[in-house]
Amino acid sequence: MGPTIGTVEMHAGGEPVRIVVSGHPEIPGVTILDKRRHAAEHFDHLRRLLMFEPRGHADMYGAIPVTPDHPEADLAVLFMHNEGYSTMCGHATIAVARWAIEHGLVSRQEPVTEFALQVPAGLVRVSASVTSGRVGRVTFRSVPAFVAHRSVVVPIPGYGETTLDVAYGGAFYAVAEAAAFGLRVPGSPIADLVDAAWATTRAVSARLPLHHPDDADLGFLYGTILTDGADAWSEIPTANVCVFADRQVDRSPTGSGVTARIAIQHAAGLIPLGVERGFTSVVGSRFTGKAVTETSVGGVPAVIVEVGGEAHFTGTATFALEDDDPLPAFLVR
Repeated sequence: MGPTIGTVEMHAGGEPVRIVVSGHPEIPGVTILDKRRHAAEHFDHLRRLLMFEPRGHADMYGAIPVTPDHPEADLAVLFMHNEGYSTMCGHATIAVARWAIEHGLVSRQEPVTEFALQVPAGLVRVSASVTSGRVGRVTFRSVPAFVAHRSVVVPIPGYGETTLDVAYGGAFYAVAEAAAFGLRVPGSPIADLVDAAWATTRAVSARLPLHHPDDADLGFLYGTILTDGADAWSEIPTANVCVFADRQVDRSPTGSGVTARIAIQHAAGLIPLGVERGFTSVVGSRFTGKAVTETSVGGVPAVIVEVGGEAHFTGTATFALEDDDPLPAFLVR
């Protein structure tokens, strides 16, 4: 028998979170980015085992707790998906927060529990409402979010020239209106939205340089977010769909994507500090976001964004691999 790995299964806003709780080897490294590189180089077979079929699927998502190296961190996690390891994930942060509090990994306080979570992008401040031991709404304050490219025109093969923004919310996203591709969010077939977003990701990656002043490992385009175009503040939530990694579709509004969209909206003067906005996903789930503080990163104007949502448990699992299994991990689309 090969490896046996135990997990807690959750979702936040409909997006799965498979949290590894046993069986994964300890991941060495001085910093969390060292650990992320080590996991990619030495334990990627375990990521594929947990994310791919027959134990997962093309849109599975997971988290691996690791030892923090930041002096203020209470916990640390790596995030994983169908392509590799994320630098930040908002929906998984919300799920990990509930799991950590209710399983005693951090000291639980009622009515509010606060702790610091280290992720590859940096330190995230988490606050959760707790009633009778149960975690409800979770909010987190992001790493500094900023606009890297504003209203740039990029030729997208098959779609023509498209105006879009690129912003960082713990990961870099291209953000464009679905209408620019003749599509609607919600309303258009998911396959059509994925095709347009994937073409955009590839075109932007090839044409626009990306740099993060904190570490070169953060300087890559993670995905594309297609929106309903409703960037100006309104009491009506704005809808979007995020296609990230290898054509993976986020069922949630995307926590780091909400962070990036708030950075764009604030930089454009469309939403002031302290004003909360609702964001909805392709399955109708809802997160909130607001810019709470102006700051800078590497001399670039930035904001700290607070994102809120809820997570739910869906089960537990023990995954195994028999030595003679000819199909340990694969994907069919």
